[in-house]
Amino acid sequence: MKLVVMENHEEMSKYACQLIVSKVNSLTSPVLGLATGSTPERLYEMLIEEYKQKLVSFSRVKTFNLDEYVGLRGHDKNSYRYYMDHHLFSKVNFTKRKNHIPNGMASQLEQECQRYEQLIKEAGGIDLQILGLGHNGHIGFNEPGTPFSSRTHVVDLDCTTREANARFFESIKEVPTQAITMGIETILESKQIILLVSGEQKATAMQRLLNGEVSEDFPASVLKRHHDVTIIADKAALQLQEDEQLAWQQ
Repeated sequence: MKLVVMENHEEMSKYACQLIVSKVNSLTSPVLGLATGSTPERLYEMLIEEYKQKLVSFSRVKTFNLDEYVGLRGHDKNSYRYYMDHHLFSKVNFTKRKNHIPNGMASQLEQECQRYEQLIKEAGGIDLQILGLGHNGHIGFNEPGTPFSSRTHVVDLDCTTREANARFFESIKEVPTQAITMGIETILESKQIILLVSGEQKATAMQRLLNGEVSEDFPASVLKRHHDVTIIADKAALQLQEDEQLAWQQ
């Protein structure tokens, strides 16, 4: 697990952008795993700029998003389909049928989870997966206690996760109580993983990730078992780390 320390969110996003552009340009049929939320927004803006400058093309890229709320239609402004369309998909040259997001409106949710797993398998797996770090250590919507052996599944959202996401809704009552998420084992099968961590509000989670034990009580800890993980974090997220600890972990 490699730790890259950046000065701020802007520099973190720039570093991640260059890694993604390099990966896309180096593969014939790249498969990207994408995340939502406030952390990757600047990254997506930078990818759009790279595309406009003709430094990268997304026409050959397949994408798989980590998760989607259950019960929100794709045109709902709080759905992750809407988020991705608004922040990235509609602004570069993706082939729309190659952009995959779980269907939170599926009548048979378990079948939808199996369908999503099959799509990832047929694509040859994910070449590069982007992750964020939840306050409680969740990756995707895999909450504490999720088995490391889990595949794409329906999850009941933890109250802390719903509270953290309530800022995107008019009230916490409108935040869905369930989501479909890639499972932890699904994520770990990605060939390369980038974990983006920004802001002082993530400092406690970051400290536990770097210094704590591997435990299902803190899902992100499983990333220590992956062969190719790069954590890109700004100094605010690392404020609880001592300088000598950072030097050792880099």
